[in-house]
Amino acid sequence: MSAPAAAPLDAASRTRIRAGWGAMHALWVTALIIFALLWLLAEPIAGWAFEYPKAAQIPLQRWIGNAMRWLTEDASFGLFTFTDLTRFIAAIIDVPYRIALGALSTGLLSGQGSDAVQLLPPLSWVALIAIVGLMGLYAGGWRLAALVAACFGFIVLFGQWTNAMVTLASILIAVPLGVVGGLLIGIAGYRWRWLEKAIIPILDLMQTIPVFAYLVPILILFSFGPTAAVIATIIYALPPMTRVTMLALKGVASEVLDLGHMVGCTRRQMTWRVMVPSAMPGLMVGVNQVIMLSLNMVIIASMIGAGGLGFEVLAALRRLDIGTGIEAGLAIVALAIALDRLSQAFAARGLAPKHAEAELTSLLARYPYVAAALGIVIVSGIAGLAIGAVQTYPATLELSTGSASEELMYWINVTFFDQIEAFKNALLLNILIPFKRFLLGLPWLGMVGLLALAGWTLGGARLAALVGVLAFLIAATGQWEKAMVTVYLCGISVVVAGALGFLIGIVTADRERLWKVVRVIIDTLQTLPSFVYLMPAVMLFRVGDFTAMIAVVAYAIAPAIRYTVHGLREVDPHLIEAGTALGSTKRQILTKIRIKLALPEIMLGINQTIMLALSMLVITALVGTRDLGQEVYIALTKADVGRGLVAGLSVAFIAIISDRLISAGAARVRARLGLQR
Repeated sequence: MSAPAAAPLDAASRTRIRAGWGAMHALWVTALIIFALLWLLAEPIAGWAFEYPKAAQIPLQRWIGNAMRWLTEDASFGLFTFTDLTRFIAAIIDVPYRIALGALSTGLLSGQGSDAVQLLPPLSWVALIAIVGLMGLYAGGWRLAALVAACFGFIVLFGQWTNAMVTLASILIAVPLGVVGGLLIGIAGYRWRWLEKAIIPILDLMQTIPVFAYLVPILILFSFGPTAAVIATIIYALPPMTRVTMLALKGVASEVLDLGHMVGCTRRQMTWRVMVPSAMPGLMVGVNQVIMLSLNMVIIASMIGAGGLGFEVLAALRRLDIGTGIEAGLAIVALAIALDRLSQAFAARGLAPKHAEAELTSLLARYPYVAAALGIVIVSGIAGLAIGAVQTYPATLELSTGSASEELMYWINVTFFDQIEAFKNALLLNILIPFKRFLLGLPWLGMVGLLALAGWTLGGARLAALVGVLAFLIAATGQWEKAMVTVYLCGISVVVAGALGFLIGIVTADRERLWKVVRVIIDTLQTLPSFVYLMPAVMLFRVGDFTAMIAVVAYAIAPAIRYTVHGLREVDPHLIEAGTALGSTKRQILTKIRIKLALPEIMLGINQTIMLALSMLVITALVGTRDLGQEVYIALTKADVGRGLVAGLSVAFIAIISDRLISAGAARVRARLGLQR
């Protein structure tokens, strides 16, 4: 939507605004003076303002640990315990997973473990590529069929077929369960507003707590194995579907609802025959998000037994095998592209108007694509018994970039070692370490007060209370120092990613061909697993904070670029024409008109960059950071539920504070500029 110009203000309104800004400035000056006095004078007098007293800390870690022990050891429902219930849920999910795994990877087996005998082979690579090609042809035509077939062909060509089929089996189970669960919870939240208010904070926490933090309770409750990994994937991917469902149902036109009431629909009919079909375009966005998040989860889920491509990337990271890791990561990208395009095409086909067709009596005529798929499966299965290459792609024909990647890294290290080390050390000694020491030296009490004041300035008393309470809880649970290290790493990374993304966005916004190239790159960056970024960073810069920063910047830069381009392109062209007519130069139009009007969108892009940076920082704990991410990772290795969840909640609190403050700031800028959302 183009942005209309702000309505002119009368003299009285301008006077009130100036008076309000003057009072606000005076308040902030007073607050900063008090903060400076506290910083300079309170340490020798009141050290508790710098380090929260241990005797007054909230023992949340112990409470969570005790609650988990009670659940696993004492909680019962008469005939069965809570552990029996979770194991039963895992056993139910395991049944369809084993069926999908058998069809795609292992085949039909008789027996278990090393004694298992294969009665029927799995679908051959030829059959599956043909099937997804037929699905693409049915849903979107020849171009889509070629794209999805090429994606699966890439996977088989680079020797990742077996791992990809294990991953696909878990995705085929996790996605439907995540979609159905999110849909039902979203419908319930729409129907009962008190439930919506109750689940919104829970969804916020689920989307901001690092996944590592709740792997430990899932591991304890559902045991180690692929089923636990599927459950973790469902929990991770469910919140967006729930949010989108509530939003889509609220967006159903009132005329549609009135028509449903007029024809006498019951409450159930109104939900499933009127509202859900009308909200289907929005719901399919949620389905797409579930697919993408499920694929993002595959590496982390491999830590509790998922296997597949995720385990391959994780193993490559441990060996610093950059070639294998990148190939497995690109296989995940190929799988994501294929599933994404197919889901969008099927959604578009389902929403298209249906045309009356002559009644077809033959099953073959009714379902030609299904018949073709069955025929391909049968023919390829029989051919695979005689020709092994039809069933299993020959290893001799597989491609690999492993040696080339290793040689490239070796050449860069040998040729530019001195320059890389000089650049790294200069940034560490002059920017990173001083900024880290600065943050660690700030009093927690003053920081909580300033954050609460920022919340009050931007959003009123409710936002001030929320921000102040969350910041206080970080200190009160003993996580302040590690939280400041997290803020330091996240802040430096976001500044670098935001600045680079802003510049790239400005350069590409008006150059359509260049933007198409950049968009392909950032789409790939957003679907490439986060672990993949660590390997080249470690090989070039070794372990440490600088390496973590490089990996975070590469992972989090995409939203900064995307939102900058979107904001600049959404500026009303009439305003640009007016600026040109007044004699403004291109630079003046860019700085005085376009960037100012695009500022709310750019701020939201920075917000998304912060979210991605925080999620990546937990993973960079593998390369030697000393922040909340490492605390979560240590808790995972020690199976310490309380330690992991407390550190994870602290990360979530940082994310929620930044999200609410930036969103409120963007809303104020938008209102001041007279823009419509």
